[in-house]
Amino acid sequence: MINKRIMVNKKTIGTNEVVTQVKNQDLVVQRRNQIVEAAVPLFVKNGFHKTTTRQIAKAVGFSVGSMYEYIACKEDILYLVCISIHDQVEKGVKKAMSTRKKGRSVLSGVVREFIMVCHRMSDQIQLMYQVTKSLPSQWKRKVLENEIHITKLVVDAVNQIVATEKLTHFTEKKSELIANNITIIGHMWTFRRWHMANIYTIEEYIDLQTEFILDSFAPKNT
Repeated sequence: MINKRIMVNKKTIGTNEVVTQVKNQDLVVQRRNQIVEAAVPLFVKNGFHKTTTRQIAKAVGFSVGSMYEYIACKEDILYLVCISIHDQVEKGVKKAMSTRKKGRSVLSGVVREFIMVCHRMSDQIQLMYQVTKSLPSQWKRKVLENEIHITKLVVDAVNQIVATEKLTHFTEKKSELIANNITIIGHMWTFRRWHMANIYTIEEYIDLQTEFILDSFAPKNT
């Protein structure tokens, strides 16, 4: 099932990175949202390389010339898809961390938000990982930097537990590893949902994976 609606934060839709001929930034955001929403189903159905800009423009209701006022090439669209994914993940993680709860409750919220974004945007995430190699080097670097940025936010949530519970046996490397495990758990649902959804509901999956992650904080046996 293709996710048809992609919500993008207008402050982070590449208005300062992807070349545009339009000065009205709100209009740029609006049109780029339309382009991305039309492009993702075509990329998923036909593949990135076989999808033409003419097909995308037709799906949006633009002429090809009009579409090129907002992007410079098809790879720009793929980069905007990546931005939309990272934006949704970052908003979810920050929302979970902004509550008054502390420690394990915060991390439980982070795990939930991360997995739910992966659930909602599974088609986009699969697309991102399949064709990131097709991005120009500057976009590829940005995508990887955004991945690291998201992981660092999760590391902060892990470190809240370490500080709150005074877990002296914890190291920065262990915090980093747990944060990366959380991202992989989210992506596992994305890439293996065809199988996992036959075994677990999304709520069961979240609950079991949260329990698994929190077990990582058990003190070492002495």
